[in-house]
Amino acid sequence: MNKTIGLIGAPTDIGASARGASMGPEALRVASIAAAIEAQGLQVYEAGDVRGPPNPCLMPVQGYRHLEQVLAWNQAVHGAVYAEFEAGRLPLLMGGDHSLAIGSISAAARHCRAHGKALRVLWLDAHADFNTAALTPSGNLHGMPLACLCGMGPAQLTGIGGQVPALQAAWVRQIGIRSVDPGEKLLVHAQGLEVFDMRFIDEHGMRRTMDLALANLDAHTHIHVSFDVDFLDPEIAPGVATTVPGGPSYREAQLCMEMIADTGALGSVDVMELNPAMDVRNRTAQVAVELLASLFGKSTLMRRRDT
Repeated sequence: MNKTIGLIGAPTDIGASARGASMGPEALRVASIAAAIEAQGLQVYEAGDVRGPPNPCLMPVQGYRHLEQVLAWNQAVHGAVYAEFEAGRLPLLMGGDHSLAIGSISAAARHCRAHGKALRVLWLDAHADFNTAALTPSGNLHGMPLACLCGMGPAQLTGIGGQVPALQAAWVRQIGIRSVDPGEKLLVHAQGLEVFDMRFIDEHGMRRTMDLALANLDAHTHIHVSFDVDFLDPEIAPGVATTVPGGPSYREAQLCMEMIADTGALGSVDVMELNPAMDVRNRTAQVAVELLASLFGKSTLMRRRDT
């Protein structure tokens, strides 16, 4: 893992219908995200915020809400994330809504192609985010980023990273899923996504879940963690617009992050959908920062990676 983390803010809720995720990056900064990472012996470079068009709050057109604006934001995110890779830093994108993962993960895939690395995407989320224009009940592009990355979406978005598809479904592990639309469910099965939903976690535990999600890594694997804060149970993380009861507990989420850190393969991170307008005294941002500290190596005791 790189010793310098590049923090990138993407203050927009352009891919959602509910407002407020645009305030997420500043909430994370207020919760001392930089200090929490530096406490793990790492350096932090504050890359500032990318910029894009304002949210026009329009209705969907042909199955997509704000397609032109989402494209502009993702192009900016792609450029900013790839620039951090080129500078030798580990990019941490602070969203913003989850549609921005199209830009960040396409940049990670481009980086992996350039350096001969295998990409493993860990999608921590209550939702599969695998809708298409034909399936979506809302037209919100924050429900479609993974489908777009797998080549199912408008050409403007699927082609951002220079290769279509940017991702193969076999590279993705979805964890914590508990809300999937009916048509989306069929598409997830048809594409063969590996999904560790909450029933699986309930039955087998987070340890077994992560053992499977992290199986078959090697020294040439780059892990990208796309962490939607609604992955967490709303009892501990109320500050999201799309809460779904029954998510991972605080300790389950900590174990998830700690086991990812133990691999030593972390290469890039998104933290998405934090919505301070729905939060209580920045509580959710504080929880997110605590979990990110664990992702970057915080533990109760020093641990050997071979145990």
